[in-house]
Amino acid sequence: MSLSTDVPIPPALSLRYGGSSAGRAWLGSLPGLIRGQLEHWELAVDLAAGALPWHGHGGLVLPVRRKDGTPAALKIAFPHDEARIERHALVLWGGRGAVRLLESDAGTCAMLLERLNGGCSLQGVPLDEAQAVWGSIVRQLSLPPDRRPQWQEFNHIAGVAEQWSDDLPAEWEQQGRPFPRWLLEAALEVCQTRGAVGRRSGRDVLVHTDLHFLNILASREGGFAAIDPQPMIGEAEFAVAPLLWNRLSELSRIDPAEGLRQRCRDFSSAAGLDPEAARQWAIIREVENALQYASLPRRHGDLARSLWVASTLAGRTLDGLPGAHDLPEPGQTHS
Repeated sequence: MSLSTDVPIPPALSLRYGGSSAGRAWLGSLPGLIRGQLEHWELAVDLAAGALPWHGHGGLVLPVRRKDGTPAALKIAFPHDEARIERHALVLWGGRGAVRLLESDAGTCAMLLERLNGGCSLQGVPLDEAQAVWGSIVRQLSLPPDRRPQWQEFNHIAGVAEQWSDDLPAEWEQQGRPFPRWLLEAALEVCQTRGAVGRRSGRDVLVHTDLHFLNILASREGGFAAIDPQPMIGEAEFAVAPLLWNRLSELSRIDPAEGLRQRCRDFSSAAGLDPEAARQWAIIREVENALQYASLPRRHGDLARSLWVASTLAGRTLDGLPGAHDLPEPGQTHS
């Protein structure tokens, strides 16, 4: 354990945020933000010599110890909408199914969290065992709205679906129609049906919208807890999609398409969710992802993966795509 505040910034984080003026400004402010929170919350850095802090797509996570020696994790996120509302969801969950929030500073997007085992995620758990863990976590996280003020901070999934019904056709045209119209129409049908059902259903819960395998970590007391929630309000089935665009290499080689659909059914059932609603939400989420990837250079592998998942779930796997086992995992470097 070190009292030093000279914390190295992971090169991958510098690379990710060094391409914009806002990102460079944040990177430049990060050492000062770290020092300020270490002093404010009376924390000591708990990082081995030569080791780098943990990091995700949106920020840095530094292992620390509190004044009484308790291990914790200091997270400082790049300021963006999802980072600003994360603390509100963690307050509502209160450590049930998700990492426990110990302190937060809204002005700097800094949080002090309980320390989980960053080296042990659900990514390494066999899929049949992961189903039960994931299902249990979803059940704990699926809180119905109440009168607490934090609920006012979240967007509604049905509202986002309605917005997609306007935005996606325009984006599809702008990107040069990067996939067949029938897949766009399949996504728009989901926007219309699930958006309307979501507005009427009364099934609203707090949804962790990025609940993939790497965002579920082992806790020090045993069991697992979710991190990085990207919270919204709506149908819990919206949470299934990230499981379907990860770990594709583990699908059956005999019939990977049916393997994907079966995974959707299995994980939905483990959480007490409607598999058909989960399938529909996954189609629109992957079509929206595909349009984002189509606008970015060097993301051809990501685009192919999203199109394979979306079209397979829609019932007509597109021709000309790599096989499921040749598609990259999210976050892999590829061209």
